[in-house]
Amino acid sequence: MTERELFNTYNKEIYRTCYFLLQNAQDAEDACHDVFVTVFQRDFRKVVYLKAWLMRITTNHCLNLLKKSRKKREKQLQIWHLYEEARTSAKALETIVEEKSTAADWQKLFKELPDKLLVVITLRYVNDLTTTEIANVLHIPVGTVKSRLHKALKIMRNKLQEEDFYYLKGENPIEAYGR
Repeated sequence: MTERELFNTYNKEIYRTCYFLLQNAQDAEDACHDVFVTVFQRDFRKVVYLKAWLMRITTNHCLNLLKKSRKKREKQLQIWHLYEEARTSAKALETIVEEKSTAADWQKLFKELPDKLLVVITLRYVNDLTTTEIANVLHIPVGTVKSRLHKALKIMRNKLQEEDFYYLKGENPIEAYGR
């Protein structure tokens, strides 16, 4: 396989993984290019499990970027929460309830996950890797992958239930709020 064939075959998948981990299109594009530079500097033709190897390089690179920008992300998240509080406090409750099912809410959920859980969720549900493939990519036991998947889904479920408790029970949130 030539470098061009490798790039054409895996570019979209690596970009998608970078995007879901970094939550930013420009950062994902930069990371994707960095990953291919790293791959092309190594002898990828001798690798047996090429996709797993590429995903390993991709996730490691993205995790390194996330670690470097952790403080920056925390400050941005604090500012975002302050902005959201100010914005939503001025809105009618009906408007807030209608906006709960947006993609931004899902992104917020993903951003609240610890990096280790975010990586596993991304590899499983965005890249459709099996738990065995994820274990190979991350060099961790399959049981750990399953545990992290379970924990991530549980955290997300709890966050959704906290935010949409009345909605999940089938009650009118306007009436329930007035209790």
